[in-house]
Amino acid sequence: MTDQPTPPLERIAAALERLAPPPPAMADLVAHPAYLWQGEVVVALRDFAPLPIERLVGIDPQKAAMLANFDRLAAGHAAHDVLLWGARGTGKSALVASAVAAVQAAGATLALVEVPAERIDGLARLFDTLAGVDRRFAVFIDDLGFDRPGDARALRSLLEGGAQARPDNVRLVVTANRRHLVPRDLSEQDSAINPRDTIDDALALADRFGLSLGFHAIDQDGYLAIVARGAEQHGLPFDAADALQWATRRGSRSGRVAGQYLVELAGRMGMRI
Repeated sequence: MTDQPTPPLERIAAALERLAPPPPAMADLVAHPAYLWQGEVVVALRDFAPLPIERLVGIDPQKAAMLANFDRLAAGHAAHDVLLWGARGTGKSALVASAVAAVQAAGATLALVEVPAERIDGLARLFDTLAGVDRRFAVFIDDLGFDRPGDARALRSLLEGGAQARPDNVRLVVTANRRHLVPRDLSEQDSAINPRDTIDDALALADRFGLSLGFHAIDQDGYLAIVARGAEQHGLPFDAADALQWATRRGSRSGRVAGQYLVELAGRMGMRI
C-alpha cells in the first residue's frame, strides 16, 4: 500500500512553519533594568536610557511622589499602584522611566516591565510570571484608555478585589489622558438603565490607584524653562522668540515640543543630543 501524498495546504503550512522564526526566549528577570511583555514571554528592552530625572522641569511634586513610591516598592515596603493622568506631552511617560532609572542608580533592583495597551488581556499571565521572581517590578502601561466602563472591569479586578490580584512584588503604573480612563459623556449616561451606575463604574477603576498624579498644560514660562534647562545642559544657544515660534507652529507648548525644539537646535548646529 502506497503512502497518500500530503495535501497541498498541509505542505504549505509545514513550509511556513519551518520558515517562521522561533519564538523569543524568556529573558532573565533579574539581569536587566527594563523589559517588554510580548503577550507570552518577557524580553529585555534594549538601550534603556531615559532622561536623567533632573532634566524633567516643572513637575517637582510629581517627581517627589513617584520617587518616594518607587523607593518603597524597591525596599519591599507598602507601595501604591500609580495613575499619571493629564495633558499630552507633559512628561508622564518620561517620569515613569526616569524615576525607575533614578532608583536603580541608587542601588535598588527595581525593574520596569512595559506592557503595550493592546496586550493588557495577558496581564494575569504576566503577574504569574513575575510572582515567583525575587525582585520588585513596576509594570507600566502607557496611554491607556477604555471606550466603555465595562471594558475596564478585568483590569480593576486584577488591581484589587478579584480572585487573582497582582502579586506583592508588582505595582501597576498607568499613564492616561483621561483622569478616569473611560469617557463620561452624557450620551453614555443616557443609555444606561441607571445613570448613577455608569458614573460609579467609570470612577471605580481610577479609585483602585492609591497614587494619582495630575499633569496639566504648560504655560509659556514653563515651556521656556524646559527649553532653557535643556539648552544649558547641551551647550545650545537659544532665542526665546524662536522657541515660542516653534511651539506656535507645532500648535502646543509641552515638554515634548520643547524636546523637539532642542533636537532642531542641535541639528542646526551639526550636533547630536
